[in-house]
Amino acid sequence: MKILVAALTAAALSLGALGARAYHVATTFVLGGDGGWDYVAFDTLGQRLFIARATRVMVVRPETGKVIAEIPNIGGAHGIAIADEFGHGFATGGRDSSVTMFDLKSLAILRKVTAAPDADAVLYDPVTKRVFTFNGDSKSSSVFDAKTGDKVGTIDLKSGPEFGVSDFAGKLYVNLEDEGAIAEIDARAMTVTRRWPLAPCKSPTGLAIDRERHLLFSGCRSKVMAISDAAAGKLLTTLPIGAGVDAAVYDADTKLAFASNGDGTLSVLSESGGQWNVATVQTMPGARTMALDPKTHRIFTVSAKFGPAPAATPGNERPRPPMIPGTFSLLVLDP
Repeated sequence: MKILVAALTAAALSLGALGARAYHVATTFVLGGDGGWDYVAFDTLGQRLFIARATRVMVVRPETGKVIAEIPNIGGAHGIAIADEFGHGFATGGRDSSVTMFDLKSLAILRKVTAAPDADAVLYDPVTKRVFTFNGDSKSSSVFDAKTGDKVGTIDLKSGPEFGVSDFAGKLYVNLEDEGAIAEIDARAMTVTRRWPLAPCKSPTGLAIDRERHLLFSGCRSKVMAISDAAAGKLLTTLPIGAGVDAAVYDADTKLAFASNGDGTLSVLSESGGQWNVATVQTMPGARTMALDPKTHRIFTVSAKFGPAPAATPGNERPRPPMIPGTFSLLVLDP
């Protein structure tokens, strides 16, 4: 596959490429609140956003920017998974090694169970009716029954995982950040069946899937998107994206793939005639995670404003700049 990132003539642009170039920040809502953030999840039935914020999950109406609730007492909130058929949501806590199961209607906490240290990304697999957490420092995946919340197993990944996806046919795929690779998991047997390298990609984080064409999109901290053939288990190509990527999504209707980057850009990938095209949309520095509304094709991302970084000290040579209070915001990108 050839890579095309330069300017293209109008005649050569597919509808997908045109849609990629049209994305823009349409609305910004200031949500406020203290603490850092991680993954964002969109609830398609409830039309709500779930945003992981340090010690809790914020629940937001994306059309108004109104915070309607918070799910509390989560130690190091990271990821959110939604199991609509059981009316359950699941949130991981990396600091307290937990999974919090909550009711999607009332948002009440139903139970809290132990996963493993550094429980981070999480997904619901509708084939097995199970929830899988991906535990970075533990180099494992913890598996739970989505109906009861009971833990049913652990998968040894032998490498630190990041985000994972389901093919809705019995297989899961997860980025292995330490290894620069992808692992394929048999979701029923809870075993790793294959893995393949993504070099020159380094530190793959966000992952998205095109289930129709069996393509995987791995956002890599080495500023590339690695595209894999899941059926063959091999890397096809890499494309340049922004710096500091942490999430990737794929829109099955428009056939666009997205990478949200901490440098304040959204990379939008489209394919036409065997050529992959990349468009860059300005967002906000720090807007590294996102969610997609598959009906409206809107992208939601979050960030905040920061002050100057404090002076370096022994043991903290690269101190983080402080977040300016009250600036945490939701950005809505329209196609």
